[in-house]
Amino acid sequence: MQHPENDFSRLELNLPACQENYRYFRSRLEPSTRLLVLVKANAYGHGAVEFAAMMQSCGADYLAVALPVEGMELRQSGISLPILVLTAGTDFFDEIIDNRLEPGIPNLYTLKALCEVLASRGMRDFPIHIKLDSGMHRLGFMPGELPELMDFLKDCPYVSVKSVYSHLAAAEDPSSDDFTLGQIRMFKEGADTLSASLGYKPMYHILNSAGIERFPEYQYDMVRLGIGIYGISSLPGVRLAPVASLKVKVLQIKELGPSDGTIGYGRYGQIAPGGTRIATVPVGYADGIDRHLGRGRASFSLNGHRVPTIGNICMDMCMLDVTGVPAKAGDTVTVFGEDPTVSEIADILGTIPYEVLTSVPRRIERVIIRKR
Repeated sequence: MQHPENDFSRLELNLPACQENYRYFRSRLEPSTRLLVLVKANAYGHGAVEFAAMMQSCGADYLAVALPVEGMELRQSGISLPILVLTAGTDFFDEIIDNRLEPGIPNLYTLKALCEVLASRGMRDFPIHIKLDSGMHRLGFMPGELPELMDFLKDCPYVSVKSVYSHLAAAEDPSSDDFTLGQIRMFKEGADTLSASLGYKPMYHILNSAGIERFPEYQYDMVRLGIGIYGISSLPGVRLAPVASLKVKVLQIKELGPSDGTIGYGRYGQIAPGGTRIATVPVGYADGIDRHLGRGRASFSLNGHRVPTIGNICMDMCMLDVTGVPAKAGDTVTVFGEDPTVSEIADILGTIPYEVLTSVPRRIERVIIRKR
């Protein structure tokens, strides 16, 4: 279902900004290092199909999604890049196979279940990616589980290990560098042990966005670029180009005097003694505008001015105090983008940019902007 005022709200994806960020991360890598881009969770809220197409045009080598259904959507939309499914589970192996997706394998249970399906279909050498737990302790084979894995793979003709990977828990945090380096050492030891047993060397990858920026010497064969491609750097002083801008148009302007009472649910919007001018815009908490941004805690951009929220955020709308600001119905308001940035909104909420971006629902139209 589309937003009831769809013509008035859109998430703009700036292709030149995306290309600029891609070049920044690509410049930190050796020419032979492959670059995988994360497009899970609807491309961190940016729109998976649209963003995957941009990454394909930028020259990415791989894509990764969290769930099989996300990979299926990309295939049905014409995306041809290899796609790693990070959380393959055990219920959708036929769909994974039919859509040429490549499952991440975190344990022997999942691997055995996949091999049963492959055997029943008479398939061999199906590409898989082995996940090692190097200290994140979320998913993956622990070091003590590798011997059993290696024994199973020796007699298993149904799969071919395309890569071995792990995930850094705190690569962005300098105070955790000893832990991060320990993770990298553990990963390398496990990957080398597995490769020696296989008799061939799969790709290795452990670096995320922060890892690419802070530990490029451990890029191995491939890196995984997530939040960085969307415009968030882990390095102080580095400002990447924001790719997404949430923009909405003013639906109505109201001039209110002291006798007009209050504004919004709960009557939290107070009218100034000299009167208050408000603009109503068609986004609310159902569109990712967290209720904690209401009552003046956040301000958005309108015609070169910052205008604060007033009153409570509604489900599909919110009100802005535009007193003294030139504004009319149809004018564009930037909720986040260049100004304010998504990081600023995240700071107000006491969260991370990931949560703000992934909160923008599919009912907000994604539009690719091809020029600055």
